[in-house]
Amino acid sequence: MDFRILRYFLNVAREQSFTKAAEQLHITQPTLSRQLASLEKELGVTLFTRSGRNITLTEEGLLLKRRALEILDLEERTLEELKSTEGIVEGTVTIGCGEFAVVETLAEICKNYQKKYPRVQIVLHTATADTISEMMNNGLVDIGLFMEPVDTQGLDHIRIMGSDHWVVGMRPEDPLAAKEFIEKNDLIGKPLILPERTGVQSELVNWFGRDFKKIRIAFTSNLGTNAGVMAACGLGYPVSIEGAARYWRRDLLVQRPLFPQIRANTVIAWRRNIPNSQAVNKFINEINAFKALESI
Repeated sequence: MDFRILRYFLNVAREQSFTKAAEQLHITQPTLSRQLASLEKELGVTLFTRSGRNITLTEEGLLLKRRALEILDLEERTLEELKSTEGIVEGTVTIGCGEFAVVETLAEICKNYQKKYPRVQIVLHTATADTISEMMNNGLVDIGLFMEPVDTQGLDHIRIMGSDHWVVGMRPEDPLAAKEFIEKNDLIGKPLILPERTGVQSELVNWFGRDFKKIRIAFTSNLGTNAGVMAACGLGYPVSIEGAARYWRRDLLVQRPLFPQIRANTVIAWRRNIPNSQAVNKFINEINAFKALESI
């Protein structure tokens, strides 16, 4: 399987037409069909379901599409790394993170970095910790931001202590919005929206104690923005870290801190003992420089 055939496959998958894909690739339709038939034979699977002029991907085709995108992205990143020289730092640094308040710290690091290396493009992926971890393991993410608890085995990292705190979101006219802080008795019986990650939920298990069995979980959500939409529609109360919700319009959603307070630590991590591009190594240097300044 070569990269050229993977690009052919992705073109057909995107256009859902051999004819249109062939036109874009500047090859004949019979040639394209033969190439992808050979790919199916090589893999021993059927990639397309053909119904007249309509083409859809089979389950195997959907899997190959996802992997092909990862493979070609990794190829591009590898070529960029091989082209980099000591005199000119260029390429990309890919960062994966959730919706954390510590992204403001990341922005400061990026600001300092881009002043020094303006030819480097920074790519941000917003996703859950599990997705970011998988992408890091596959070499598709260079730097990951994780809220603790998180397994840092095989990673170098810095810890930013108390970088976020837990809050409850609600509409501004809600009776709870009149309170300075929210206690567990305020939430028992209310429809709650909790983080999806089991490890993160454990923080709330400890906070509620025995009363955790009494709470009503209406939704779980892997990222805070959609939980905020549910709350703005009156469907529940998101209990999570403050994160990006501080930028929401106050006429749609307000937040009140939990009491007793729960603060969250965040780690900025990268894989240990692997060769990185020059751009990534210099970004790691910038992270460590920021930590050194913070410690002064």
